[in-house]
Amino acid sequence: MSWTDERVELLKKMWGEGQSASQIAKELGGVTRNAVIGKVHRLGLSNRVGGTPEPAKAKAEPAPKAETKAAPKPAKAEPKPAPQRAEPAPAAQAAPVRRPVPVAGQPLPPQPSAGEISPEALASVREVEKKARKISLMELTERTCKWPIGDPATDDFWFCGLSAQPGKPYCEAHVGVAFQPMSSRRDRRR
Repeated sequence: MSWTDERVELLKKMWGEGQSASQIAKELGGVTRNAVIGKVHRLGLSNRVGGTPEPAKAKAEPAPKAETKAAPKPAKAEPKPAPQRAEPAPAAQAAPVRRPVPVAGQPLPPQPSAGEISPEALASVREVEKKARKISLMELTERTCKWPIGDPATDDFWFCGLSAQPGKPYCEAHVGVAFQPMSSRRDRRR
């Protein structure tokens, strides 16, 4: 397929009317949506604001003049601002989830949900956290427990810091929560 003058004119007309690239490709035939988008960009037509034109009344009204002296306009056209992304709705307020920090070269252990951790293990973890050294990220070493405690977005965030078990990133209590035998997890799901 080649872009003849007639096809280019039809593309320009339909693009100016606000037709989508898919609609234009369908009308032209023998061309894909991506080919239409590419041609639109090469022709410099890509700065279309939206499919609906502004009302004539809004264009006819002059903008009120500012009393201060306005700065001269730059010679170059300013780049188009990036589209604003919608912020996700805030999640329901819940207790912060404590997840282990990834350690270089080691995969994260399977994360048990709140219902999977036994009450005894939770009690043990809470007791250990009372004795924790409460260290910062910069104080972590190979021998310290890297279990994060608190919300990382607040100043009240720290790591356990107790002695880590050999070959593990956590202390004994946190290893008991993070690493669980496969059979016990399967049994709890049933």
